[in-house]
Amino acid sequence: MQDWHNYLKVAMPKGRIYKQASALFRAAGLSVPEDEDQSRKLIIDIPEARMQFIMAKPVDVPTYVEYGVADIGIVGKDVLMEENKDVYELLDLGIARCRMSVIGLPEWKPATHPRVATKYPNVASQYFRERGQQVEVIKLNGSIELAPLIGLADRIVDMVETGTTLRENGLIELQEMFGITSRLIANRVSYRMKNETIQQLCDQLQTYIAIKQ
Repeated sequence: MQDWHNYLKVAMPKGRIYKQASALFRAAGLSVPEDEDQSRKLIIDIPEARMQFIMAKPVDVPTYVEYGVADIGIVGKDVLMEENKDVYELLDLGIARCRMSVIGLPEWKPATHPRVATKYPNVASQYFRERGQQVEVIKLNGSIELAPLIGLADRIVDMVETGTTLRENGLIELQEMFGITSRLIANRVSYRMKNETIQQLCDQLQTYIAIKQ
């Protein structure tokens, strides 16, 4: 029976980020499985790497890390900015690159009572507030592209990777806000208690990232 108490517990996002993160871990010399995010397992033991993966929705990763059920986690900068959790941001992994943008119809004109729909209300509110623009922010959880098409909002704020979904729905990027990559984060207590292990992981990843660049 393994002593998981001494292993590093990692909150790993399912889907696109997992594929790129696991590839990065393997390239850095860590024995991490390639396609475990396709299984229904929620906890994956990896004794060769002395790790235990907690498979999570990307938006939940910072919560698991903040509350200490995971020592470290991998999460997009967009989620970090929106959730504003009390965690250490250790390393920019340079994976899952995309951008946060203001999006609308090609014929968009400034409205009298502008409304912006988004999954990221905190990020959007801060962005427009910093520019002295008053907007009503409407939070949606899915199909953000619908909002300008049906008149719910005149613009949306969302992540863009290839822009294919926008083009298919007749939308364009009106303004790129900032670039996004995935970050390695740590629980504050874990970072002190397991500092040597976490720092070793950071060094391995950083060395590979530097070579790759």
